[in-house]
Amino acid sequence: MNKRLSVLALAGLASMSTLAVAADSPHSMTGNLSFVTDYQFRGVSQTDEDMAIQGGFDYAHASGFYAGVWGSNVEFGPANMELDVYGGYAGSAGDIGYNVGLLQYIYPDYDDANTTEIYGGITYGNFGAKMSYALSDYFDVADSDGTIYLDLGYTHTFANEMALGLHYGKTMGEGAQDDYADWKIGVTMPVGKFSVGLAYTDTDIKNCSACEERLILSVGTTF
Repeated sequence: MNKRLSVLALAGLASMSTLAVAADSPHSMTGNLSFVTDYQFRGVSQTDEDMAIQGGFDYAHASGFYAGVWGSNVEFGPANMELDVYGGYAGSAGDIGYNVGLLQYIYPDYDDANTTEIYGGITYGNFGAKMSYALSDYFDVADSDGTIYLDLGYTHTFANEMALGLHYGKTMGEGAQDDYADWKIGVTMPVGKFSVGLAYTDTDIKNCSACEERLILSVGTTF
């Protein structure tokens, strides 16, 4: 369940290096690879609090259209792999950035959990807001199509290139999907060609070991 698709993350695509694409080309291709001590999605561990290796590729056109694919190992139900496929359009109007798109979550070993979302978001300065709407049942929760996820974020980069990120999320469920809130505070620091991060995350869900507070260490790179 791909967190890289936050509005703030998409805004960073333009700064990534390209894969064998001419400098004057309207096309760009980037790759990413990361290791995390726990794959957390909307406050809930997707790997039973175990480690995950994740990576993907993104295509972007100078017009604003983009598409990508991303994958991770997971551990819930019969699922052991997640594959996300997405596409959309990003642009700006003055100081306001905007982004709309479609995202398909695919679980090859757990078809019932496959989920389709549309999303839209805006950024202004260091602030971002994004809303996702489930067109299908929400990760195999009964009658949960129409579930909404609201993602609010703030980032600040210090003079030493360390970045602070704040996140608050709200799941507004339909059907059997309950409402809940999640939040995260994290820092990242470039170390050579890598980015090293440490984040604290928690939810207000009770009696759920996968939803409890935890610290997550990450190491990633783009190419």
